[in-house]
Amino acid sequence: MGAVDCHCHLAAPEFQGDIECVLEEARKSKILALVAVAEHSGDFEKIIHLSERHSGFVFGCLGIHPIQSSSTGQERSVTLQFFLQDLDEALPLIELYKDHLLAIGEVGLDFTPRIASTEEQKEGQRQVLIKQIQLAKQLDLPLNVHSRSAGRPTINLLKEQGAERVLLHAFDGRPSVAMEGVMAGYFFSIPPSIVRSEQKQKLVKQLPLENICLETDSPALGPEKQVRNEPKNIFIAAEYIAKIKGISVEDVLHKTTQNALKVFPKLKSILQK
Repeated sequence: MGAVDCHCHLAAPEFQGDIECVLEEARKSKILALVAVAEHSGDFEKIIHLSERHSGFVFGCLGIHPIQSSSTGQERSVTLQFFLQDLDEALPLIELYKDHLLAIGEVGLDFTPRIASTEEQKEGQRQVLIKQIQLAKQLDLPLNVHSRSAGRPTINLLKEQGAERVLLHAFDGRPSVAMEGVMAGYFFSIPPSIVRSEQKQKLVKQLPLENICLETDSPALGPEKQVRNEPKNIFIAAEYIAKIKGISVEDVLHKTTQNALKVFPKLKSILQK
């Protein structure tokens, strides 16, 4: 039985030299689909080209991440002005490929103190997220969402804006906060780093299986720190979830795949043939 990797960064520099080998390994491991997310407009064409070369296996999501690189290469909080400039470049691509996009993503909030320490920075991120929620609604697409150090603010904003099909990836908040997302019908994807994360283990223990998906977030969040993560490691997450829930790995793979079809309806036509 296969799995769906609901959130991975195939356009990342870490994969530049051997992406075709990484994808071949993913196929061999019986992964059914890879949901490739963007972080900035520079990723868009790479992801579109990958999804075209690997049609029916790689599915693209385009969006602007809450953390962006400054002109000096340092990380900074996204601003509405930056987003609108980026969007001017990105919109023609989004419009061109809207029928082929699986979701808008990776979008969200990141209130890590070194990134967003002021209310102005946080409000800038909120406004950028609102714009992208509106775009997803306009295109009738789900959202692939980042919420580091901002679990409750992200869920509250998504609910306020009427977002319906939502995947919260690698959620780092309390299980009680995640349950607010469950009540709203949102899904949570779990990476292989669960094997070394007490927070993720507690989260999975409380989350209903009906709201859990699988992801790798590769090249990050692998089973080992500072070792490049790959999509094939998704089965490590499935095995650990099965252990926590006291059920079979097959049950986890079956249910998380069904959940992926719910949050990303366009997968149905491919995976249910």
